[in-house]
Amino acid sequence: MLMSNPWPAVVFRTVAGGAFLAVFGLVTGVPWLVLLAGAALLVHQLVQVYRLERWLRTSRRRHPPRGRGLWGHVLDGLDRQQNRQRARRLRLVGLLRRFREGANAMPDGTIVLSAAGEMQWWNRLASRYLGLQWPLDRGQRIANLIRHPDFAAYLTARDWTAAVKIPSPQDPRRTLEIRIVPYGDHQQMLLARDISELHRLETMRRDFVGNVSHELRTPLTVLQGMSEQLGEMESLDAEDLQRPLALMDQQIGRMTRLVDDLLLLSRLETERPVVDRAALDMPRLLDEAVEEARALSGGQHGISVTADESLSIEGDEDEIRSALSNLLSNAVKYTAAGGRIDVRWFVAEGAACLAVADTGRGIPAHHIPRLTERFYRVDAGRAARDGGTGLGLAIVKHVLSRHGARLEITSEMGVGSTFTALFPIAARVSPAPDASVS
Repeated sequence: MLMSNPWPAVVFRTVAGGAFLAVFGLVTGVPWLVLLAGAALLVHQLVQVYRLERWLRTSRRRHPPRGRGLWGHVLDGLDRQQNRQRARRLRLVGLLRRFREGANAMPDGTIVLSAAGEMQWWNRLASRYLGLQWPLDRGQRIANLIRHPDFAAYLTARDWTAAVKIPSPQDPRRTLEIRIVPYGDHQQMLLARDISELHRLETMRRDFVGNVSHELRTPLTVLQGMSEQLGEMESLDAEDLQRPLALMDQQIGRMTRLVDDLLLLSRLETERPVVDRAALDMPRLLDEAVEEARALSGGQHGISVTADESLSIEGDEDEIRSALSNLLSNAVKYTAAGGRIDVRWFVAEGAACLAVADTGRGIPAHHIPRLTERFYRVDAGRAARDGGTGLGLAIVKHVLSRHGARLEITSEMGVGSTFTALFPIAARVSPAPDASVS
């Protein structure tokens, strides 16, 4: 809003008043009235200046004192300026608040840096990822708080088109990708992204490729050696061929199992679960899986099964059979001769539970979280001797996931391990008889 110019009216009133007093003094013979009027005007101006200075210096009132005439215009102008500044300040505070809220909502840790690398502000994720404390660390150089050699080299190179990967100073299990983005007047913004899952998947991919190559190279080497040996033999009879052919058949079987498991795992990972599922006869499937396990054991283990015959779940029979077979074959392979394997099918806390407990040597606690990874083995040498593919528990995990179930693993060294599949949705197919034991 434009202010009207008060000066023409002020000048007119001042000149008119002075002329009137001068004429009046000359007519009445008292010219000192002009001096008295000037003194009164000066006192009035000094009073107004005092009121303004005192308000500026001591008053906490937002609005300036009221005035008349020219001072009224001046004080009103100050009031309008105050209101504009206050509105601008409120807008800036609102923008700053929204900026901070937006920065805190970002999926990355964000730090605002000065041209010298001093930290001026950061969001919550930056505090969590890098262990920063507000306002204690404000003004600190970022290089003094993150001392990883790769990050130091990144700052020295000043190639802001690239990023650097380092472990989090707060949690070494967390992997961070850090990137610095220049902006504004020689300022910088540091972005820290949690790529732990991507890093884990990349590690798993590399391990997978390496393990598949290794698993296939071993039988292929055996087959190549047998082929060369047979080619060098001058005469071939049934007795000479017996051992090479047995070894070749063994290695071909190993490759076949590996390829079959890889295809099954690929199908479980990529295909959608079947929508229309039928109720499964779990006691029958358990009996079949236990018979296979007994055949694999060759009578070296005591295997028992306890099943609630009225308990059923809905699912894909082939997938569940594969999961049962892998759980039991694992128990047989990793339980010494003379040990026991107990299989139970029961209800606990509203969930259908399948527990396979063995009296093997147990699994160290730090291995348990990774047991369901493809090709992960606690004892790689023993697994290779037993002919395993290293994909069994990965298949179990994906089958259970497709059925809304989960796998729990508990183990104690020297005592044994228990693998429990928990299906959250169970059904009763008939009145519950006594549990059967075989």
